[in-house]
Amino acid sequence: MMFSKTEKRQLMIFVAIAYGITYLLGILMWYGSMKQVDLALFANAQMMYPAMGVMLAFLLTRREDTEMPKAFFRSFTAVTILMIVCTVLSVLMPDRMAEMPGGTVSAWLIAVNYIQIAGCILGLIFLLISGKKKRAAYGLGWKNWKLSAACIFLFLGLYFLRTAIAYAAIGGLSYFFDIFKTADAWVLLGILPLNFLLGYIAFFGEEYGWRYYLQPILQKKFGLKKGVLILGVVWGLWHLPLDFFFYVTPDKGLIMTTNQIINCVGLGIFFAYAYMKTENIWVPVILHFLNNNLILVTSGQFSADVLQNQSVSWAAIPAALLLNGVLYGVFILAKPFREKKEESVSLDAGQSKGMAV
Repeated sequence: MMFSKTEKRQLMIFVAIAYGITYLLGILMWYGSMKQVDLALFANAQMMYPAMGVMLAFLLTRREDTEMPKAFFRSFTAVTILMIVCTVLSVLMPDRMAEMPGGTVSAWLIAVNYIQIAGCILGLIFLLISGKKKRAAYGLGWKNWKLSAACIFLFLGLYFLRTAIAYAAIGGLSYFFDIFKTADAWVLLGILPLNFLLGYIAFFGEEYGWRYYLQPILQKKFGLKKGVLILGVVWGLWHLPLDFFFYVTPDKGLIMTTNQIINCVGLGIFFAYAYMKTENIWVPVILHFLNNNLILVTSGQFSADVLQNQSVSWAAIPAALLLNGVLYGVFILAKPFREKKEESVSLDAGQSKGMAV
């Protein structure tokens, strides 16, 4: 497979932003971890980089394209840059605090929350006013309602099954069911739709980069199955700074990275299956959102703090490999991966067509 000059430039811009900014700020994460600064903002900002990489690649190489939703791309890029600024300042000026009804909170955290909410609202507005044609041209429209709903409910079933199996393996299956007897669990489940509307851009930030842009490229070069497996590894390694300095302490970073790659390969297969089945980028966005947010419920801790300082060990790796392989990895044998679709997987990802609303 040969890349055109424009495609090479687009890929270079994407990699420079998605990985370059991630690893560059990883150095700042290391510094922040040494100073025992809260690094939560890094996770929020990092999720935005892949999509910003795609958008800047298109904005810089397709200036004359009248079908590009430029207002949406520019607003997303501006929100991402503001989040990067706040993230950097949260380490360089960590003592900036604000008084809230619940107590004293980092001013940078409050700023990022407002920026993200504003970005979600503006994003929806710009998407709506861009029109069906522009949304369809750049894979931003909603398609295939029934298939999309089926994939979402299938994922929910697999997610709760995986969690129940994990609890049963450690003798705590009854505790899993007890979680759903609490009011906190049902409140969190009830506000998931609102949380999605006010925070979707972070998950869109990853999926527009990985599934919409990079997946077709890798599948075109390596094949439908191998391309998705490579993407899972690439996606897993992208988490490296978070794996060493946020999710766990640095001494457990290698274990977390291994676990991350297993999870990303497994989830990546199912996300790819859902995307290929529906041709709707919003499906993997929703699946990604559910995967990250349901842990607040299934962990029984009902707080985002559960994502930090996790307990990991090499002994848990085989179980993670088995669970992800059986429940998610098996979908690589599904019909979308068997069909001869190589000719329909286009490097010119920004020109996908289809019905959109």
